[in-house]
Amino acid sequence: MAPQVDLVLLFRSSPGKVLSKPQARENARQAAQQYTRLLEILKNGRLHAVGKRGEKEGQLLVLVHCPESTLTRLVQRERYSDFLCGLPTTNPTGTRDLNSEPLSPADRLRLVHTYITSTQADGGLGVAPGSSDWDRVESVMVLHDHEFNDAWIRAWTTRQLGFVKFDKIREQFGEAVALYFHFLSFYTKHLVFISAVGVFFYFFSLPYSTWYSSILLVWSVTFVEWWRIKQRILSVRWGTKGSFRVEKRRAQYTPLAWWKKDLRMLASLPVILLFASVLGVILTGIFIFEAFVTQLYTGPGHRFIGFSPTVLFVALVPRLLAIYHSYAVRLTNWENHGHQSTHEASLTIKTFSLSAIVAYLGIALSAFVYVPFGEEVMASVQAYLFHEDSPLHSAARTWLATVFSALPANVTAPFNATADAKGTTDGPKRTFWERDSGSARGKLSSTRLQDQMFAFTVTNQVVNTFLEIGLPFILRAVDSVRSGKGLSLAAPAAGAGSGNGNGKKKRVMFEDQTAEAEAERQAQLEEEREFLDRVNREVALPDYTLFADYSEMVTQFGYVALWSTIWPLAPVMSLVNNWLELRSDAFKITVHVRRPIPTRTDTIGPWLDTLTFLTWLGALTNSALVYLFRPRDHCKPLGTSLSHSHHHLSQPDAPAEDYLMSALLIALAASHGYILLRTLVRHTLERILWRGSTEEREAERVETAVKEQYLRSLGVADVVSADDKAAYAAAEGGPAGESSAFWTHDEGLDELSRGTKDA
Repeated sequence: MAPQVDLVLLFRSSPGKVLSKPQARENARQAAQQYTRLLEILKNGRLHAVGKRGEKEGQLLVLVHCPESTLTRLVQRERYSDFLCGLPTTNPTGTRDLNSEPLSPADRLRLVHTYITSTQADGGLGVAPGSSDWDRVESVMVLHDHEFNDAWIRAWTTRQLGFVKFDKIREQFGEAVALYFHFLSFYTKHLVFISAVGVFFYFFSLPYSTWYSSILLVWSVTFVEWWRIKQRILSVRWGTKGSFRVEKRRAQYTPLAWWKKDLRMLASLPVILLFASVLGVILTGIFIFEAFVTQLYTGPGHRFIGFSPTVLFVALVPRLLAIYHSYAVRLTNWENHGHQSTHEASLTIKTFSLSAIVAYLGIALSAFVYVPFGEEVMASVQAYLFHEDSPLHSAARTWLATVFSALPANVTAPFNATADAKGTTDGPKRTFWERDSGSARGKLSSTRLQDQMFAFTVTNQVVNTFLEIGLPFILRAVDSVRSGKGLSLAAPAAGAGSGNGNGKKKRVMFEDQTAEAEAERQAQLEEEREFLDRVNREVALPDYTLFADYSEMVTQFGYVALWSTIWPLAPVMSLVNNWLELRSDAFKITVHVRRPIPTRTDTIGPWLDTLTFLTWLGALTNSALVYLFRPRDHCKPLGTSLSHSHHHLSQPDAPAEDYLMSALLIALAASHGYILLRTLVRHTLERILWRGSTEEREAERVETAVKEQYLRSLGVADVVSADDKAAYAAAEGGPAGESSAFWTHDEGLDELSRGTKDA
């Protein structure tokens, strides 16, 4: 039988670099001192702990198991904490029998993890990775339950068109992961309606339909407000409503005055604005280069010049985002948040703000710059490129002269960038740039918006799926080859018997294996070796974070809510993607990442505020898009909206500036309408879904039931107990020192009887 391990602590004994002999001796001394202290603290905390060698040099694996007696005390202490903080709980004075009422795997792992990593002031052991006292503890992880993982994947594959129930997800991975899958399922089901509406308007209505954009706005507001109530209902069912009140403090937290905390948070704003500005300039430059400059270039390799914007994007944007993320992490740590939930919320807002710029700025430039001002921008680019005194013109000529001097003559002969200046008469000669303004205007794409929406909602989602599912297999194969184990595509998180056999331990044979005791010992050693192999494979996996999954879904919701008026089939593509995403995320969690550490939560956190902001922004963009691009001739164009030409491109004399100013005013009016719509929808859904519901009654009952039961057990809930009533009834007379006749002679019934006779 494999050892029962609750947590694995990764301990680094060496820094991973070459040290001198004195440095190596000092490092070994410090590592031994901290490792010994770690084992002492774990064992003094009534935990079983043992260290094993890891696969990497200088890595130790500290395996931890919590005995039932310690776990019982942890459960009892959590009951006290929940009761004092107002969370729903059973009678805290009682003792839970873990044999008759066993904990779920997620609750067990959460209790043990919280006990080890929380501060000593909060009743924990204080072993927190990243803290100054434990700088050699890299991380804390939990091991996968492969039996559940296999059953979970089979459940997804057998339910071809349905949704798996999520109770088992909560029992295995905790409320945070279960809440994400509930959100993804809830969002996917709501996409069915808007997808059907989008298909109808795509094939049977004019493009940029006012009706579709109005329905889209109502749908997006309804979805967000409905989910706001849905997560409240789930928190009541799971008993996690108000769980933030029992959250433990971060080990890195130091008490700080409130105004200093606020100033530190405000200090992050200039850094965010700086990086957002730089990112906006880079994306705008790439946009102009891709939309205009590449269209004007007609020299050698013009067929491949269209790939240069992608190369620039890949080379610049991810690097800038990585630099910004490092600063965002430092700023968030400097803000000194007391709890992990607020720390992650602050980091999420910082990170997603720039991710949203990358996602939406390109299509916004196309909608509000390229389409209305495309001809003007093209003319400006032409004038700047061909003006003799412009720095770009001089630099371009110098660069081209250097490049083409190294090319064969037969390649550069047909081109003459100065043909117009020299006035040659040997016939027309090709130039490196398109100089004719009419031809340049003809290269403007009337379907650019639709093409971008197709790329964002189809191509990008296919690429993201490959990056989540396929790329980790390739990277592991490369690492396997580099480490000398041969080509292996096996999943590290698979069972102990998985793999191609290259990394298996060889079984050692002994001469006296016929003895029963020796055979049993060897079988146990072999089982332990296989278990440690599985642990090492899971240690090599990256940590799982909910940020990437939430970010992907919220970004997709933004495409649907903000821009699907351009291409109404975007919700359909999102629906298909999400049906696959439910399965790919389950596969990713079970195969490609470490098992998520269970946490209690009652909300999706800052993502709900992000969804609310996107619905407000959708009211602005949809109203502006409909006003700018809806056909005014009321004639149905040939084909569908994908092949429809925008009226600004078909009417060059249209006053684009006036249209944009009017669109801005309409968008501002739409923002006020959004506020009224959201208030109405929220009020209606509260009455329909929450008021009078079982969850509302349960939430109200829990507020007082447990406290009344506890006070009644102390004998202070009632003024007169049952024994007091009997004793009081048997007693005669009135208060001490007063005449008993006064209190025993009652005249009320006599007076009432006389009144009845008189009547």
